[in-house]
Amino acid sequence: MRVATDVGGTFTDIVIYDYDPHTKTVNSILTAKTDTTPPNYEEGIMEGLKASNISLEQVNFFAHGTTVVINALTERKGAKTGLITTKGFRDVLEIARANRPDLFNFNFVKQAPFVPRHLRLEVEERINYKGEIIQELRLADVDQAVQVFLEESVEAIAVCCLHAYRNPQNEQAIAERLQELLPDIPVICSYQVNREWREYERTSSTVLSAYTTPLTVHYLNRLVDKLRNRGLNHAPYIMQSNGGISTLNAVKSNPISLVESGPASGIIGAAELGKAINRKNLIVLDIGGTTAKCSLIEKGQLKITSSYKIEASPTQAGYPIQTPVIDIVEIGNGGGSIVWIDPGGKLHVGPQSAGAVPGPAAYGKGGMQVTTTDANLLCGRIHPDFFMGGKMQPNISNIHKAIAPLEKQLGMDKYQIAKGILTIANANMVNALKLISVNKGYDPRDFSLLVIGGGGPLHAPYLAEELHISEIIVPVNAGVFSALGMLMADLRRDLLRTQVYTVTVENLSQFQTILQEMEYETIQHYAQDGHDSTEIMFEYFADMRYAGQEHYVKVPFPRPPSSPKDLDDLTTRFHQEHKRKYTFELEVPIEWVNFHLVAKVEVEKPLFPKQPSPNSQTKAPIYGEYPVDFGKFGKATAAIVERDKLTPGMTLEGPGLIVESSTSTVVPPGFHLTVDDWGNLLIKPMDT
Repeated sequence: MRVATDVGGTFTDIVIYDYDPHTKTVNSILTAKTDTTPPNYEEGIMEGLKASNISLEQVNFFAHGTTVVINALTERKGAKTGLITTKGFRDVLEIARANRPDLFNFNFVKQAPFVPRHLRLEVEERINYKGEIIQELRLADVDQAVQVFLEESVEAIAVCCLHAYRNPQNEQAIAERLQELLPDIPVICSYQVNREWREYERTSSTVLSAYTTPLTVHYLNRLVDKLRNRGLNHAPYIMQSNGGISTLNAVKSNPISLVESGPASGIIGAAELGKAINRKNLIVLDIGGTTAKCSLIEKGQLKITSSYKIEASPTQAGYPIQTPVIDIVEIGNGGGSIVWIDPGGKLHVGPQSAGAVPGPAAYGKGGMQVTTTDANLLCGRIHPDFFMGGKMQPNISNIHKAIAPLEKQLGMDKYQIAKGILTIANANMVNALKLISVNKGYDPRDFSLLVIGGGGPLHAPYLAEELHISEIIVPVNAGVFSALGMLMADLRRDLLRTQVYTVTVENLSQFQTILQEMEYETIQHYAQDGHDSTEIMFEYFADMRYAGQEHYVKVPFPRPPSSPKDLDDLTTRFHQEHKRKYTFELEVPIEWVNFHLVAKVEVEKPLFPKQPSPNSQTKAPIYGEYPVDFGKFGKATAAIVERDKLTPGMTLEGPGLIVESSTSTVVPPGFHLTVDDWGNLLIKPMDT
């Protein structure tokens, strides 16, 4: 048996596969959804496993995605952290990029560093940009820093020296001294996090990784202990932000790699499903209880970036994290997003969320603020008999009480307001989808929209219509699809090295040497986990730019270049990618800035099973009818269809609602639904 658990901001999702490895078939799939239980997140997992009534002794693969890192950062609940850096650079965190999101924005707020100045200490040492030591490390400075950290009761230490991405020797020496004098305090060095240049981003990433280390390690240890006590005999794998799983020891040494742990798995699952159903171009939208996340998959390939920020907004520059992350745009719009009115009388949705407790007003748990879920209920887009999978009867009278103040302020009735709430939420999501498509040179019309999470199928037709996307895909178990995606992930390590070279034949041997060194390093890492070099698959990427540019584009290539022709092919790929992204290309020298190596060990994964079609019935069986306000598509009486009664080949013409345990799918008038061989719902406008 294989188990995956995804701890979200509102709900904890669990997927259990009873899998036959010999035939690669899935005998059964169990799912569970429980409330997320901060700060003891493992309790929600254990509750879900208990409700599933399975024996962990039968489980030979357990994957886990967690929001513990991102929550620790956003809620400022990490460890008291100290920083050791090169003399003269203690204020890198304070100076940052010295930029503003908007030059004339008087609401701009300068964010405070995670490490205050009195805990940012300097040591004598210097390495130049070539990696040459031009000033030896003065260990006496490290000893003095230790005394300060002891007096201040520091709980974690970050070490980031100038140009350590080229030569980590001095960072290693500092770490050895710290571990000798402070054996109980975790130490994170920048070379362990990422060996990519940009001093501020590197320092920020190292500090944030150290800041979250004690909390993450403590949480993972608690989780493992409870799973072992319940009978799990294998150490769980942890989902990383780069779309791969990793071992416990690997993530404990660099927790920041988990910053987008949960959302990444949904994108992985979408890519694997796309391969199965021959949909290689996908825009993936995951709407949960707290946030909406979206990403783009082109030709079956995920988009990976190491330029990632948290808490960036029109009034804040945010905190950069230089770690490989699936290129995801995340906004604070989910089922629990709270509706509010600003002093100017404008209606807003999110980013604040009601969470699982007290939750939306419909929960009747004391929540008296209207949310997106409440608006969907008022418009009839969620059938009350199937609310929360039929486990909870929505408290409609409580929604009416909660929305009454908005009616008074806006001078509108509750149903008009509910439609307005959903229109605003959809507009926010369209803007997010444009950030990962139109804004990066991709035409949404060339993609299918795959929607997951509890809210994705509720909003999909409105977003697809706005972006002229002709096909919506709602996969089986869409509401818990992020957890399911973890069962499709391989072991993965990303290595990046900044070494700037002009792309010429004369530098060909340098390129080969660097990539060989990186391959050897990953082989050594995997050997510690018991994996042989023959199991490792390599993927290669180059971050390239025109000489004189500041930033670069990521270019994939099939193998290390070994001939002038290989370099010609690489430069051609770069020109094409640059033109797609920026609409132009130049006839100037090209520079190779970062070497990016992906090393994977394939995990045997269950195939998406085709579903049997027991009869020749083509019309979906109707459970009942229900009046629905479809907003821009008009009001209509919708056919209610239970998803577990649908089989491949069945069709439905809108208006309709497809109900299931973890979500509901809206099929407005003018849309047509077909069930494919895998049980996915394919929704298209009738004129396509």
